[in-house]
Amino acid sequence: MVTSRDVAQLAGVSQMTVSRVLQGSDKVAPETRERVLTAMKEAGYRPHAAARTMRTRRTSTVGVVVADITNPFYPQLLEAVGQALDAAGQRMVLWNAPDPGGESALRALDEGTVDGLIFTTVTEGSEQLAGALRRGEPIVLLHRGLDSLDCDQVTTDNLAGGRAVADYLVATGHTRIGFLRGPELPSTSRHRERGFRDRLAELGRPLDAELTAQGGFAHDLARSAMRELLSREDPPTAVFCANDLTALGAVDGAVSLNRRVPEDVWVVGYDDIAMTSWDSYDITTVRQPIAEMARTAVRLLLERVDDRSLPPRKQEFPSELVIRGSTAHTAPQNNG
Repeated sequence: MVTSRDVAQLAGVSQMTVSRVLQGSDKVAPETRERVLTAMKEAGYRPHAAARTMRTRRTSTVGVVVADITNPFYPQLLEAVGQALDAAGQRMVLWNAPDPGGESALRALDEGTVDGLIFTTVTEGSEQLAGALRRGEPIVLLHRGLDSLDCDQVTTDNLAGGRAVADYLVATGHTRIGFLRGPELPSTSRHRERGFRDRLAELGRPLDAELTAQGGFAHDLARSAMRELLSREDPPTAVFCANDLTALGAVDGAVSLNRRVPEDVWVVGYDDIAMTSWDSYDITTVRQPIAEMARTAVRLLLERVDDRSLPPRKQEFPSELVIRGSTAHTAPQNNG
């Protein structure tokens, strides 16, 4: 059986250095770390997980909580989180939690099954989550934040994203602008809508209640809502959707009525999931820098696992409007 002593001899380092590499210590130079990892691979060394957990009181396992794995945004986000954790020598356990508070994941944290948790979906009112944060448990909110919680959070500027869509649609001459709302509770939905509504009002194009409907972050609901909007006597010429899954439903709703996108109606989404760039959809959307967000969330979590006394950190990434064929590839006019 290959031991850490054998690895140390093969790599030409001390056994303490091998232990530090296994623990993910930042006291090892990158070149030395790479030499040790190469020696482990060549020797076929497999650290004993149970012994390491007893020694370090760490499992090297992080829990990630999502609420709807069927939404294409979450597999894309999870892939980025998984890559970031793998690069940090961590394993990932996934909870597809129907309850936004992630009670089962929080129990696992209390029991020591995982070292920390990344919540990708939260809503106001989770007493269990709030209590865990008050106790200083290592938890990071990723994608959706909560203004009421003072904790580590990694989000994008959804207000600015909504405002950018409003600027774009008004600048390209639209006056009949529709909106498919998301659910009321998620911060992403609320902030995107507020940014969009407020900016339209500032530009003298307040959102018409008759041109809004509930898209619900769901394809089928968005398809029905889009059919309803387009069946009105004076339908919208452009529709902003609170996320990309809603936008996919909106496009399918328009097609079901033999309405052409973008000739008859423009469609704009939010998130930039992979499907929006497919030729059959080609949807203009607002991009979130998912890979950067995932890496940041993992870094913040592992830092908090090491030091729970750190002050809460909040990082908000900028969003980016990506113009595609669902809005005729039309760039906003330069009013400067």
